[in-house]
Amino acid sequence: MTPVLEAVRLGKRYGRHQALTDCDLNIPQGRVIGLVGPNGAGKSTLLNMACGLIRPSSGTIRVLGAEPAASPAHLAKVGFAAQDTPVYAELSVADHLRMGARLNPTWDGPLAQRRIARIGLDPKQKAGRLSGGQRAQLALTVAAAKRPELLIFDEPAAALDPLARSGFLDNLMESITDLGASAILSSHALPDVERVCDYLVVLADSRVQLVGAVSELLASHRRITGTRQDLAALPTGVEAIRLDHTPRESTAIVRVGGPPVPGPWRVEALDLEELVLAYLTRADQTAARTAPMHTEARR
Repeated sequence: MTPVLEAVRLGKRYGRHQALTDCDLNIPQGRVIGLVGPNGAGKSTLLNMACGLIRPSSGTIRVLGAEPAASPAHLAKVGFAAQDTPVYAELSVADHLRMGARLNPTWDGPLAQRRIARIGLDPKQKAGRLSGGQRAQLALTVAAAKRPELLIFDEPAAALDPLARSGFLDNLMESITDLGASAILSSHALPDVERVCDYLVVLADSRVQLVGAVSELLASHRRITGTRQDLAALPTGVEAIRLDHTPRESTAIVRVGGPPVPGPWRVEALDLEELVLAYLTRADQTAARTAPMHTEARR
């Protein structure tokens, strides 16, 4: 099956700033992909390249088997909502639907009307007077009514209160199910990712740090706790991702290739948040160690 997104040594540079570096991805269709990482990690850059809004500086990217925005037909396969749920403040809800119908040959008018009625939006209401949650729902409606094969959302719920965020995520999953689509959701909120995503991409320091099905990633990582001496001699094939020490004991987040790690330590499963934070911490520490070398190179 054609990957929903395929990247090979993908890179993007803005002047002297490297936003993405040697990004390799091969993401299968039918997934809800969580894209997570700190500010400046390259998440928005990757999503904008996937939509054809910006071009790579190096490497290649293909979406649904073709170069992004390769043709009007390919554009129609991708629904995109950028940060801050962009809608046009002076246009009414009905104006947004009419514009969507004019711009998208696969527009599903009845679907759009059903969604607007179900979430209680007044078609005559101007978008600028909607709440943040209502604007997010309108942006989701416009994206879904294209009947795309891939929905892409860049921090769609970042500014929403917990109730509005919950409602948005419920409707997002309903739309994905109804369309039979894949989706990429960029988010800082790990509980949101854990709730709706079954595939994970972790970006940090402009590079892919971790990628895979959530269930497989959780199954291949463990938290082990023991003495500092115990954790200094991990078995072959066990990779330490993060190490923390206290006077009484040490804890390691490790990646394993098989059954739970035998040894003189306690072995426990991880949740998604602990797994992601371990990789982000490692990336941050690596960047801190290499920063002086980068400074010297510029001199």
